[in-house]
Amino acid sequence: MQRRRLRPTMAAVLPMLLVFAVATVFLVSLLDANVDVSASPSSLSTASFYKLSQRDGIGRIRRPSELKWIQEEASPQLSKWNASAGEKREDYAKLWIAPSSRGFVPCLKPNSAFSPPGASRGYLSVSTNGGLNQMRAGIADMIAVARIINATLVIPKLDKGSFWHDLSNFSDVFDEEYFIQSLENDVRIVKKLPKELATVTKTVKYFRSWSPLEYYQDEISKLWDDYKVIKSAKSDSRLANNNMPSEIQKLRCRAFYESLRFARGIQALGKSLVERMRSYGPFIALHLRYEKDMLAFSGCTYGLNISEAEELTTIRETTPYWKVKDIDPVQQRLKGYCPLTPKEVGTFLSCLGYPSNTPIYIASGEIYGGDSHMADLQSRFPILLSKEKLASAAELEPFRPYAAQMAALDYIVSVESDVFIPSYSGNMARAVNGHRRYLGHRRTITPDRKTLVRLFDKVDQGLLQGEKLSSIILEIHKKRQGSPSKRKGPVSGTRGMERFRSEESFYENPLPDCLCQRSESRSNNQLINKSILSKDLMNLALDLQDSVQNRIDTTIVYIFMCITISSKLTNGILSHL
Repeated sequence: MQRRRLRPTMAAVLPMLLVFAVATVFLVSLLDANVDVSASPSSLSTASFYKLSQRDGIGRIRRPSELKWIQEEASPQLSKWNASAGEKREDYAKLWIAPSSRGFVPCLKPNSAFSPPGASRGYLSVSTNGGLNQMRAGIADMIAVARIINATLVIPKLDKGSFWHDLSNFSDVFDEEYFIQSLENDVRIVKKLPKELATVTKTVKYFRSWSPLEYYQDEISKLWDDYKVIKSAKSDSRLANNNMPSEIQKLRCRAFYESLRFARGIQALGKSLVERMRSYGPFIALHLRYEKDMLAFSGCTYGLNISEAEELTTIRETTPYWKVKDIDPVQQRLKGYCPLTPKEVGTFLSCLGYPSNTPIYIASGEIYGGDSHMADLQSRFPILLSKEKLASAAELEPFRPYAAQMAALDYIVSVESDVFIPSYSGNMARAVNGHRRYLGHRRTITPDRKTLVRLFDKVDQGLLQGEKLSSIILEIHKKRQGSPSKRKGPVSGTRGMERFRSEESFYENPLPDCLCQRSESRSNNQLINKSILSKDLMNLALDLQDSVQNRIDTTIVYIFMCITISSKLTNGILSHL
């Protein structure tokens, strides 16, 4: 029987129909399993979000125990009442984002004209004064002074007569050998005066506060004509913050941020404290300056009972080296000169959006009034930790009798914390702030105390509350997060010593003297400082993009397979027709 042949048009159309049919089946099956890439971040599944959130914005892989803190929703004060879970997670993630450092990195290397120390004209002996960070700043200044006047620096003597009666020696607090070795190309340093100079006549000087270079070159250097040993009776604020040669400023930074490394025992326990805090997740280091000495010195009695206020007044009046005795506590607070109370700090943190289970490290000595004054803060934020709670009694025993060594432990944790918040702008707050700027402008929130106390008074009067209070506090602290800014000069209209006192401290902000902006560093830093959420969403978008691209590639392969199969089927059909 003769085969019936198809018409030419049917022979041409049949392969196309077969290809279309098979391709449609494959495409439907592929697209059915695909993800809607146009979906908003808030619509992503919880499992997908947290799978990507296991690495934070600076590349540190989180422990499983830390993930619970990312899951916490933003507090009601920050969250929109009808916000989705994704939006709340985004609000929470933003609480831990470091501000962009805009490419600023340390640049402390001396230029080619900076030579090793020249012939020494004599010895500079230094008696430091104040607490740990006041002494650190003073020591760094005295290193610069020794360079200026061509002196050999004798290892400074720490203050043993201050409020704390700390008997620590230099080597108990700092790594003495490293200190000497790290500065050998800058200043000659010896541990003790040579025996032959132990009995010679020394000149004791109180160097002028905030003195310029010329003061030391012209006035102090002349003393070498008559003396072999110059003793500085005090060390704090003896060098101007600004208008100093670039190499002197860099030397101050090298000394303060690099050479004054803590003793090995302090470093080891400090590192352990940081690791133990990290096990709770991202954490705040709160420098709660609500200790007896601070309140007595500043005359701040808000929130205290009558007997407590009287006790502090007595301490201030009987402490001989505190010059100001008569202080109006009400005006002191309204001017912003008082530390925030623990209760005020709790309100402040809640208004910023930190949830109640935020881990908080209390960096301070003994809180005045103890539990009675900590109750409000504790009720808002139950996870309040400290070196005393994180370390065993045996671990703390070598350091407990020494205020400077205990403060050094707090300093280490504060510098390494995810967020640092000081309740008062004292020496430690300024030192930690500057160190965090030096290390990449880590997030440091500085409360505007003068504005805050007025807002809190309105809350007490029932005139302000809830979301309105939060929105005001968030707005006034937008630019108080530790982002790069040039060190502030004197307040306009101030004169004399008050003019220098009004400047931003050199060690509080090392920009511009010790930080340089580099284009390549800026680009890298912008990538590193992406928020946890942004990075997660970026990774998710890339994963989806790869997934879609893979599916497209697969689809193309399938289409070619369909064409091949269809062609063979058609040829087979045609061969039998």
